[in-house]
Amino acid sequence: MTADSVSPIPRSAAPREAPAAVTAMVRLIRDTWAKSEPFIPEISQFFYGMLFTLAPVTRDFFPINMEVQRGRLVRALVHIVQMVDRPDDLVPFLRQLGRDHRKFGVIPRHYEAVGTALLAALKNHLGPEWTPAVERAWAEAFTIVARAMQEAASADANPASWQATVVEHRRLTWDLALVRLVPAQPVPYLPGQYMSVEVPQRPRLWRYLSPANAPREDGGIEFHVRAVDGGWVSRAIVSHTQPGDVWRLGPPLGRMAVDRERSRGVLMVAGGTGVAPLRSILDHLALWGENPKTHLFYGGPSREDLYDLEELRALSSTNPWLTVTPVVERGDHLPGCEQGTLAEAVTRYGAWSDHDILVSGSPSMIRATVSRMLVAGSVLGQIQYDPFTID
Repeated sequence: MTADSVSPIPRSAAPREAPAAVTAMVRLIRDTWAKSEPFIPEISQFFYGMLFTLAPVTRDFFPINMEVQRGRLVRALVHIVQMVDRPDDLVPFLRQLGRDHRKFGVIPRHYEAVGTALLAALKNHLGPEWTPAVERAWAEAFTIVARAMQEAASADANPASWQATVVEHRRLTWDLALVRLVPAQPVPYLPGQYMSVEVPQRPRLWRYLSPANAPREDGGIEFHVRAVDGGWVSRAIVSHTQPGDVWRLGPPLGRMAVDRERSRGVLMVAGGTGVAPLRSILDHLALWGENPKTHLFYGGPSREDLYDLEELRALSSTNPWLTVTPVVERGDHLPGCEQGTLAEAVTRYGAWSDHDILVSGSPSMIRATVSRMLVAGSVLGQIQYDPFTID
């Protein structure tokens, strides 16, 4: 069981109230984790040592250089375990995650080894504070998580992963590339979803990317990738990808979507390459002549960060249901642009109470935008965003 960093999962409806026993269990988990979190390096080192002892084959699930992985899995596991009192949010995500982990060849005994290693690492660190009640809480929560993932994995009839060949690699800017691939067989993704990718330059280092186009008849997929600081995979994609390279793609993930039949209006908020999944949705909506009124705020630190602006403006010129507003944080004021952060620009227009709201970008941009919108009066149930980091 492997994972990248995981951010809070969006709520699409009012959550069910968790049973008192589950709430008490989660409280114990959160209290003990608060005492452990400052010692992630030590806990992670113990965890991986125990995991590779219990199930040596799991070493092949991870990159050769463990420094780029250390701490990620433990943080992701704990975050997921802490959410067992939010089943409406957690269960759909776990089902997707379980299907995604089929690409590693994960089987039930690997889940058992991960759970045993996690509890052993926490026990080793907490010492006397690792009481029978604490151990029971962690064990029960992890069992809930593992069971949901395994059930989804066993029920999935799709391939565990897909091979796709790079047919185009084009630098849009010095740190940004457009990559087009054609899979050997179509990947059944929906507009707005994302998927994990493994590139030949960085084997075993899976990262999440969002297609920037709706599914096509030829199965072609377009990714927009920015090289981020410290990003082993993104820098390799931007600098070293070549036509003919064969990538592996994991199963589609995510629930971000527009219901064109029911939505009264749509607000999209995109930062940088976070525009890709929203562009995929717009690409799909453009198949129809009539759609819900859609307003896209597309922002970045400067005009140069809005690499897809002209394409989006061209799309809006032929689709009167779409309005595109660029937002820049600094630099000269540009005609038709809002000045400031995306959070500031969007909330100048109020709470958008009659709109479905989709937010996509870096984790920090999502946090800032969602927080500001909630203060402005938006309701959490209106807002969709997906839980992944770009590198």
